[in-house]
Amino acid sequence: MAELLANHTTLRVGGPVADFVTATTEAELVDAVRGADEAGKPVLVLGGGSNLLVTDSGFDGRVVAVRTHGVQSDADACGGAVVRVAAGEPWDGLVDRAVAEGWVGVEALSGIPGLVGATPIQNVGAYGQEVSQTIASVRCWDRQAREVRTLFNRDCRFGYRTSRLKQEPDRWVVLEVVFQLRLGDLGAPVAYAELARRLGVETGERATLSDVREAVLALRRGKGMVLDDTDHDTWSAGSFFTNPVLAASAVPEGAPAWPQPDGTVKTSAAWLIEHAGFARGHGNDRAALSGKHTLAVTNRGGATAADIVALAREVRDGVRSRFGIELVNEPVLVGCSL
Repeated sequence: MAELLANHTTLRVGGPVADFVTATTEAELVDAVRGADEAGKPVLVLGGGSNLLVTDSGFDGRVVAVRTHGVQSDADACGGAVVRVAAGEPWDGLVDRAVAEGWVGVEALSGIPGLVGATPIQNVGAYGQEVSQTIASVRCWDRQAREVRTLFNRDCRFGYRTSRLKQEPDRWVVLEVVFQLRLGDLGAPVAYAELARRLGVETGERATLSDVREAVLALRRGKGMVLDDTDHDTWSAGSFFTNPVLAASAVPEGAPAWPQPDGTVKTSAAWLIEHAGFARGHGNDRAALSGKHTLAVTNRGGATAADIVALAREVRDGVRSRFGIELVNEPVLVGCSL
């Protein structure tokens, strides 16, 4: 019997797949992917489904759901904590444990849905932190070489919401992520102004790990970015578009501007969307922008993948027409395109 992918994505859309494999061990994960490759069958490796938009017609291949578990830590006062985490562990569960254990460096990434194995692919980041700041290495199944390989941080080519793992999507299957985290009661220096204001500190100052986590969760809930079955504003893939990185001269007047080390400037996709005429809630009773945050394209309860794509395309085209800036989708699109 076919499995419906809508049951496995936070957007709650996606058609059927006949070959659905749940991998609870690393060996099962490797065997499922290798077996499909040897049979010439397309493979979709499925984590938490929080960054995925799958077509209504489903996926004609094998879907491998990563459900591996395990967290191992080795901590000392001088070297900090080395934490080895299976790809199938829930990300926010790891952050919650890090705060409880006094592992510093991921506390501002609280409330992000999905699994640990997906975080290095997208170089997940929020509120001034990115996983690339704390990842020591990523152990992967290399589908080309057909062997297990370890990519150290420098090998991963991390950038803004990207990595070598994302740039070579048909090659790497994440098995385990190793984090190097400092020890302490205070979080990393707060690098994001909105979070600093919430905490009542200056940018660059520090707050306790638990205070940072609670502040981030509160901010994310206010934007509909913490999953809630009863709140359709959270039936999304998070931010649908990444913040554009532009030449300084291309940033519209009045838009937020965050200078980058290479001389470019990052601006706000949400600002561009709003100033192109798209307000919160824009859309219809199937698919609409979140009522809390214009960056989220949401399923109001009866949306199809086609509805989500149509709304995202309308927003992208509207921003391009108004500002000449091309927004880039953050979720992975399977079987559909903007």
